Amino acid sequence: MLLTLLRVFTLLLAALSLTMESAHVLELPQKLGYDPQMYAAVNGSLYTYFAIVGGVYQLGAIIAAFVLALAVRGRKTVFAWTHGGALLTAFLVWLGVVAPVNGQIADAVHLNPETVPALWTTLYKRWEYGHAAGFALQLCGYVALLIRWW
Repeated sequence: MLLTLLRVFTLLLAALSLTMESAHVLELPQKLGYDPQMYAAVNGSLYTYFAIVGGVYQLGAIIAAFVLALAVRGRKTVFAWTHGGALLTAFLVWLGVVAPVNGQIADAVHLNPETVPALWTTLYKRWEYGHAAGFALQLCGYVALLIRWW
C-alpha cells in the first residue's frame, strides 16, 4: 500500500512537472514570431508561477522518483526503469541551458532595463529550445516511470 502511494505521488509530481515543459513547447511557435519588446513583456509577466510552482513540482518529482527507485531496488527491472525515469529529468537541461539565460536577463533587468529586449533577441532561442529539449527528456523519463510495473 505504501509503495503504491509513493508511486502515485511520484507520477503525479512528474506529470505536473511535465505540464510546465509542455506549455513551453506549445507556446514556442507563437512566441518565436513576437518582436523583442512583446517577447520581453510576455516572458517578464507570464512565467512567475512557473518558476515558483514548477520548481517545486520538478524537484519534488526527482526526489520522489529516487525514493521510489530505492524502495523497489529488489525488483531489478522495475528498479532499472524507475531509476532511469528519475535520471531523465529536464532539471539538468534547465540548469545548463535555461538558467544561465534567466540569470543574464535578471542581471540586465536590474542593471540596465532598456537593454533587455536587445539581449533577449540574442538569447531567446537558447531559452526556448532548452525548454523543448527538457520536455523531450522529461517525457522519456515519465514513460520510464510508467514501464514495467505489472
